[in-house]
Amino acid sequence: MAKKTVARLLVDTLVAAGVKRVYGLAGDSLNGITDSIRTRDDIQWISVRHEETAAFAAGAEAHLTGHLAVCAGSCGPGNLHLINGLYDCHRSRVPVLAIATQIPSHEIGSGYFQETHPEHLFAQCSHYCELVSHPEQMPRILEIAMQTATSRRGVAVIALPGDIGLRAAVEQQPRLHFPEPKPSICPADNDIAELAKILNRSKKITILGGAGCAGAHPELIELAGRLKAPIVHAMRGKEFIEYDNPFDVGMTGLLGISSGYHAMMNCDVLLMIGTDFPYQQFYPKEATIVQIDIRGEQLGRRAKLDYGFVGDSQTTLRALLPKLVEPKDDEHLKTSVEHYQKARKRLDELATENPGEKHIHPQYVARVLDELAAKDAIFCCDVGTPTIWAARYLTMNGKRRLLGSFTHGSMASALPQAIGAQVSHPGRQVVALSGDGGLAMLMGDILSLRQLQLPVKLIVFKNNALAFVELEMKAAGILEFATDLHNPDFAKMAEAAGLLGLTAETPDQVRPMITQALKHDGPALVEISVHRQELMMPPTISLEQVTGFGLFMLKAVLSGHGDEIIDLAKINLFR
Repeated sequence: MAKKTVARLLVDTLVAAGVKRVYGLAGDSLNGITDSIRTRDDIQWISVRHEETAAFAAGAEAHLTGHLAVCAGSCGPGNLHLINGLYDCHRSRVPVLAIATQIPSHEIGSGYFQETHPEHLFAQCSHYCELVSHPEQMPRILEIAMQTATSRRGVAVIALPGDIGLRAAVEQQPRLHFPEPKPSICPADNDIAELAKILNRSKKITILGGAGCAGAHPELIELAGRLKAPIVHAMRGKEFIEYDNPFDVGMTGLLGISSGYHAMMNCDVLLMIGTDFPYQQFYPKEATIVQIDIRGEQLGRRAKLDYGFVGDSQTTLRALLPKLVEPKDDEHLKTSVEHYQKARKRLDELATENPGEKHIHPQYVARVLDELAAKDAIFCCDVGTPTIWAARYLTMNGKRRLLGSFTHGSMASALPQAIGAQVSHPGRQVVALSGDGGLAMLMGDILSLRQLQLPVKLIVFKNNALAFVELEMKAAGILEFATDLHNPDFAKMAEAAGLLGLTAETPDQVRPMITQALKHDGPALVEISVHRQELMMPPTISLEQVTGFGLFMLKAVLSGHGDEIIDLAKINLFR
């Protein structure tokens, strides 16, 4: 009987760790691995058209399941294409293993065809990155990589020369046989007592929660009720915090609304829980700031910090709750919730279909999609304006999920993430909200939807522009340049690829087209021509932004673009 190869041992080790699939694009240096997967039914090779898609797809699976997901790229350009998706996975703190195969081991260092050095290239977007240069290193190096990705919640990379993968393995079996540890981390008793003392003597507390609140929803809601505190959420916390939450006052930040901003600015204590919200200008300057985070290195990264505590959200809040004294004054909470209700009403008014309206407003598209999508739908949104509409109009309910490149901020993430979501959750409805710029960047993978028979639904917000970039230019007082997109008919391209392609060009077509797509038994794309000048401003406007828009309007008139001023006035920039 032939000896087991290193590549076969690698696949055995992945299966033993619970890995169900590997996302990638075949290549000669991957032959040992793909051939080892070919003969098995306990692990799949998920073939995509671009390695960046593979990395984003693996990240989506890891985000949704919490378990290790795997992607692979062949030597040189193949694994280099992984890097943007891996940066997103790493910054989103989802456990992903990347297999970056390498040129023949005896040629490393000679400037050989397709030679790169993955152990250097991936160092900044991984917790662990090592070259396997001898069969004796396997499976130990692989298992260290998997353990690192899982325990530190990020990316690990192994670089494996193709010839090493085809050599006889020294070890014959995986070495690790224990389930993933799930430790609980809590601040010391005296720290919990100090935290309770701070909160009990405070009158106006606002909670800012993020993705670190996942799994702690009951404790968070009980905490807010006990403290009479409104809850503001960061974008990555939306799916975990927004639902069944009478203390919700929306988001703050560039995508947020005024109620979230004012709830933070008007408090005397800001309690940050499981968030690394990055925008310093949206933090209060005078309030006492308290932060709870499982990662001690994140304490105080964003704003001046008065008190910091290391612990996971659920364990820490459970220890804290019995020590809190419920205040009698709930004025801060009432004022904040009333503000949110008014702000929410204004947003909802923007998302209605007005009789005789010729433009399709993207807010309306998002609201219709929210109404029609399944109660357990998985949404993936591109950066830019699709993220704005997702943040403001998609309703989370504890079953729905929301993915996007919310920290790395990469274009083109929605379609690849939808692939990973659908492959790993075949019974769920998966919907991608794509801008025409984002979709075009990795559009080749609509072919993967057909080839893999994935019933993903693509909603394309087509405004023939890099719309969010235009907003940033206008805010800086710059006339937009290089943002025009000369787009094809995306619906016809979808049809050519074997998808159902639909088009909505007027408001009355939006609902029936989305309904038809969602009911279709297979992949579908709905191209919706939305109003290009639909610009949403952050909850507070700086003097620089006001000045910038003034300069933009003056420049537009002087350069013969006065028609844009009329459009902007119609949509009320500062609403």
